Amino acid sequence: MLDTVDMELHELAARGEIVAYFGYGSLVNRATHRTEIVAAHPCRLTGWRRFWRPRPEMPFDPLRATPVSLLTVRRLAESCIDGLLVFDRLENLQAIDAREAHYERRPVSPQDVELYEGRVPEGCEIFIYEAHTALPDHHGEACPILQSYLDAVLQGFLAEHGETGLRSFVLDTDGFETAVLADRDAPVYPRAVVLTPYERALIDTLLAERGVRYTAA
Repeated sequence: MLDTVDMELHELAARGEIVAYFGYGSLVNRATHRTEIVAAHPCRLTGWRRFWRPRPEMPFDPLRATPVSLLTVRRLAESCIDGLLVFDRLENLQAIDAREAHYERRPVSPQDVELYEGRVPEGCEIFIYEAHTALPDHHGEACPILQSYLDAVLQGFLAEHGETGLRSFVLDTDGFETAVLADRDAPVYPRAVVLTPYERALIDTLLAERGVRYTAA
């Protein structure tokens, strides 16, 4: 039997008024959402792998006018990643596209998505955001990872996938040889979050085990 949320999702899908997008970074953290989503479910996506890709300097960038690394994905048949499948109203898609301005929206097959609860309503399109592929693949000190962004991502994974999912993110995401810009106390990321003492200690411990290096903000 469908619950109230599932019924609403199916009704919206039947009218073509809903879309879904797979969050694998900051979109996993519900506190960073700025639209009134309909529903969101932890899930796993097959055929993709996460990695950090440097972004060159972009004047007038609303996020940062100097180079940083973006969390993105690439197609890899034998790989799978955890995340959050967000169901949002079609009218909000333009706002999500604007949020993900440095990314391209790509279609995802429903067969590649494993929901841990609920199901994707028939006719609902699913998307994933992939950073512009014209950007370079090399990593270096010139394009650090923002700690304030990383905190938001990891807090979301802890909430949705527990300590096991958090550890998997840290271990299975490529590019963590890139230094992290220590801006936690003066966040550059516009949707920065506040960590609890437990979250901070756990996150810092896992990153230390991964060998993550820091550079001063």
